[in-house]
Parts: sequence; structure tokens; C-alpha cells
Amino acid sequence: MTRLTRRQTLAGMTALAATGLAAPAIASNRKITLGALRFTSHAGTFVAAERNYFAEAGLDVEMKFFQAAQPMAVAIASGDVDYAVTAISGGLVSLADKGAIKVIGGALQEEEGIDGQKFLVSDAAFKAGITAPGMLDGKSFGMTTAGSSFHYMGSKMAQAEGISLSFKPLQKVGAIIGALKTGQIDAWSIVPHIAKPLAGSGAVHMIGNVSDYLPDYQVTTVFTSTKNASEEAEMTKAYLAAYSKGVADYNATMIAKDGGDAGIDEMVDLLHKYVYTDRPRDEAAPSIINGTMRLSEGAALNVASVRDQLEWFQSEGLVDADIPLDALVDTSYVQTSGA
Repeated sequence: MTRLTRRQTLAGMTALAATGLAAPAIASNRKITLGALRFTSHAGTFVAAERNYFAEAGLDVEMKFFQAAQPMAVAIASGDVDYAVTAISGGLVSLADKGAIKVIGGALQEEEGIDGQKFLVSDAAFKAGITAPGMLDGKSFGMTTAGSSFHYMGSKMAQAEGISLSFKPLQKVGAIIGALKTGQIDAWSIVPHIAKPLAGSGAVHMIGNVSDYLPDYQVTTVFTSTKNASEEAEMTKAYLAAYSKGVADYNATMIAKDGGDAGIDEMVDLLHKYVYTDRPRDEAAPSIINGTMRLSEGAALNVASVRDQLEWFQSEGLVDADIPLDALVDTSYVQTSGA
């Protein structure tokens, strides 16, 4: 994939009008609520807020934080949250089928050459000889809920390896971490800024990469209510334009390293306001840096990956088998691939 310099990225932003992402002139201080997780992968939102890109687009944003994807999808459907970034879940798909939600863009994506999500095992499992994902046959695998991204990643790996897993729903990421560290579950998969510190503690071990099984996996997406997508086009374009500027800054700093070490330090300072806030900055910095994964420029969406996820949900009986892709995705706002 072509690497963009900071100058190229900013130049590209000026061309976003061609893709519908140029920030329109809308009423000043339009109040919206954004859903987020306290993950480095939500950096586009955090950067756009801290650098006033939302304000410049005429949006007065409030952030609401969640601990899993499913509650965020419910909040979008109920109107408590206007826009959010999270993984596609079975619950999100079901809400889309009811006409409540639309995926309108892409966020985090697995990419060759960029460190991505890891498969982890407990220390007990590792000492028992499990050193690769294909050795997990019959073992327990943590997930928040059935139909979550963790369920999808584990299932796709198991399918590729010809093994079976026992999936354990634990509702929250923190609960999964605790269960893995104490050996109550055998395995899990998660983004690198969580995986690497866990592995460094000695209680958990990394045994493989999610990208080996799901190359170009659209890990997270940008989504909103169907009402916002269909009736609030100007506000939605303004949101996406501002969010995309945050993404461009993050990629230029953390992937291209245009600002060198000083730029990375500044970005770490910014993100620490939202991520690992319970740790001193110097302790949080390695985890924030380890979590660096490319975010989709211009919120571009890999539709082929979304289709694969939808088909998996359907094959597992987690959603209705007749849900069409266009019930889930509105492709009118951003550039798409694999459609």
C-alpha cells in the first residue's frame, strides 16, 4: 500500500469534496454525541476533538464512553449517540435490519506491514504447549458477547485451522483480561496496545497474528442512525470530514512519522487524555505507541470485509439469513473497496 507523507495527506484532504467529505457550511455549534471506547484505535475521534476539527466543522461534540460494541449500537439506535466507531457485531447487524443503523465509513483495518491484532493465550495454556493458534482445539476463547468481533476473529481462525473452540461470553474487555491472566480462559484476540503489555507481564503470551487469517480485515467501522444517514446528510458529511482530519493527523504522526519523535510525543500526550488515563503518562506511552495501527484515510470502507462479516453472522445463525448488505451499509459518503 502507498505510504502518504503529511503533505500528501493534507493535500488529499482538500480533494475530499469529490468523495462527499468536504465539510459543508452548517449551523454553528450543532450539538452531537459521539460514542467511543478508550482504545488507541479511536484516535481519529480524539485528535479531531482536541485539535478543534469538529468545532471548525460547526459541531459541538460530547463524548460518551462504552466498554463494548453492543451497547454502543443500542445507543445509536435509540438516538442517545449520533456517531460512533466500533466493530461490527451481531447486535449492530440486527439493528440495521430493523432500519435503525447504517455503517457509513471505515476506521481501523488490518494491513500488511503494520503490526495488528494478536492471538493471546494464558500462561497455563502456553506452559501446556500451546504456542500457535492451530493448537487451541477444544480450548476456551474469550469474547464480550456472541456475535462480537472477538467471536468472529476466533471463529474464522478456528475454521481456517480446522479446529473447534469453546467461546466464553464475559461482557467486558476488562473481565476477559482478568480471566485470561488467571487462566480461567485459554485464549483471546485483541489490538496490540492491549496485547503487548499483557504479554510483557508474563501472565499472557502472544502466539499469532489475526492478519494471518483475516488480511485487510475492516476491524472497526464508523456508523450512525439511519435517520442521520438519510435525513442529516450535511451534518454527517461535516462529522466525517472532521473525523477524517483527525485520522490523517494520527497516521501522519504515528505511521509515516512525519513529525519525528517530537510529533509522536505530542500525539502520546494528546491520546493519554483518553487512553490509559489511570496510568502516569510515562507508563502509558509504550502501550499507546504499541497500539499504532493504520486508520482508514478519509474513512474509506472495505466493503468486501464487511460482506464477509455479514455472511459469517448469517452462517452462524446470529442474524437473519436474508439481510442484504445494503441494509447494513450506506456507501454514499466515503470511498469503498471490494464492493
